[in-house]
Amino acid sequence: MSALAYNYNYKDNETIEIINGVVYMMSRPNTNHMKIEGNIFTAFKNYLKGKCCVPFNETDVFFSDKDNFVPDVIIVCNPEIIEDDGIHGTPDLVVEILSPSTARRDKIEKFSKYEEYGVKEYWIVSPQDKSVDVYILRDNKFVLDDVYSVYRDFEWKKLTEDQKAAVKHEIKVSIYDDLYVKLDDIFEYVN
Repeated sequence: MSALAYNYNYKDNETIEIINGVVYMMSRPNTNHMKIEGNIFTAFKNYLKGKCCVPFNETDVFFSDKDNFVPDVIIVCNPEIIEDDGIHGTPDLVVEILSPSTARRDKIEKFSKYEEYGVKEYWIVSPQDKSVDVYILRDNKFVLDDVYSVYRDFEWKKLTEDQKAAVKHEIKVSIYDDLYVKLDDIFEYVN
């Protein structure tokens, strides 16, 4: 493993990511971020028990010497890319939870790299908006599948009955026919 690919600095207790050969220091996430990460990981773990795919959170993903990411949550269905020090290849599903310091990278640089490396499904979660943008890879390009949002009471009251009927309260995960994750579960305990 190259020195660049090693992403954890034990001396400083900081995590780094490498995007296009550029090293980025990552600060520790806040409590809402950690709640969401735990909720999504738990939903995936409960569903995937006994199946071939495996969920991970905050695990090194080594795409190349120039691209080494630490996504918040991933699902890997190819056991051959799972090694002791992380994932050496492309996860099937990646979840990034936005924070002020990483939002731009998650939405632009990492979005482009996940698309380039063939991630099948990419979630961008906004704790502030309580929303999830889901992208599906089609013909080697990410296509926005849907935007899922939790409505506050005053917003819900303003919707017409037809609008309320169209609101989706759970996300259909594309890599399994019967895997759905409820928005209320994702944002449980989040302020």
